[in-house]
Amino acid sequence: MKKIALGAIVLLMVSGCATVRQVDLDAWVGQPVVALEIHPIFLTVPVVKTQASDGTEIWNYVNGANLGQCTGGGSIYSGTVDYATYSKFSSCVQRFAACNNIFFIRDGKVIKYTPVGTGGARCYTTEQLQPGFSGPTNIR
Repeated sequence: MKKIALGAIVLLMVSGCATVRQVDLDAWVGQPVVALEIHPIFLTVPVVKTQASDGTEIWNYVNGANLGQCTGGGSIYSGTVDYATYSKFSSCVQRFAACNNIFFIRDGKVIKYTPVGTGGARCYTTEQLQPGFSGPTNIR
């Protein structure tokens, strides 16, 4: 469990060095929806589609992970454990850290791309997120 927590901390620290590049956001403005639908990175993450009252479609590609951290300690190897000992042993906190890649779409074209980090995650962009990318890659 400590390895998982440490890995999550390292991941957040490394991604904290990355940044959102305006050139990557601007590249999506005016692009047809099909460019988003066939993009290899966005094909790999869940999308939530909603619609604003003015008819603007909002597509949120959620790139996230559950992060858990447990504190306390002790041992519960004895035959009987009181509630206070058990509570101390099993005190864990969980959260969902994500970069919400939010695309605003009108008349079949992207009008804006806004990445928003939640749950402690920080978003970053690279040229691989631009329309037209089709090569192999790895994302965090």
